[in-house]
Amino acid sequence: MSQADFTQRLDRILDRVAQAAQRVGRAADEITLIGVSKRKPIEDMQIAYDAGLRDFGENRAQEVRDKFPDFAPEGITRHFIGHLQSNKVKYLPGRVDLIHSIDSTRIADSVDQRFGAQGLRIPVLIEVNISGEANKEGIEIPQLMDLSGYCSEKTNLDFWGLMTIGPLTDDQDQVRQAFREMKLLSDQIERQIGVQGSKAILSMGMSDDFEIAIEEGATHIRVGTALFGPRVF
Repeated sequence: MSQADFTQRLDRILDRVAQAAQRVGRAADEITLIGVSKRKPIEDMQIAYDAGLRDFGENRAQEVRDKFPDFAPEGITRHFIGHLQSNKVKYLPGRVDLIHSIDSTRIADSVDQRFGAQGLRIPVLIEVNISGEANKEGIEIPQLMDLSGYCSEKTNLDFWGLMTIGPLTDDQDQVRQAFREMKLLSDQIERQIGVQGSKAILSMGMSDDFEIAIEEGATHIRVGTALFGPRVF
């Protein structure tokens, strides 16, 4: 990946972010763009950093272990965005700055214990399976309030908000409805439970649907392929 190619992609994405925000009366700087660097080498991440990207997302704990702290330029924020297994939590303390994918009290306990053992606190989001699809991770809506309260009371967790993956469909109305429901849930959680950050985070929207997510209230979007290009699996 060349510097020029990435810079062109980044500029194009940022322009689309700004246009989506403008359509609903939001400011572009309300939205954090997370570049999903999974399966991409540190060399590509350095190119992204040199182009101005500061937020990087990884979805495998082993990859977090292998990339950080080798890649640690000034001012970056490291997001863990994938499904988290309790036996992989040990790779995260000191290597990530925000976990997007708490989906059970068991995982909340594991993260709390691992970070606490190193004298660390970690901001967390709860992953919600908003579409109810069986093949997706995330907590179901009826259990969300209880898990939110649970996370907010853990000694070493800072509960900052919610995350979701949009429905796997080409029906944009269905995608929009799911994101709209997430915004309502986010507002309800902020009112009834409260968040420990300055403002509730709502992490939703990826390469194919981030503009809809912004229009429906996303604060953080996770963009991989549209920024870094196709991955080799």
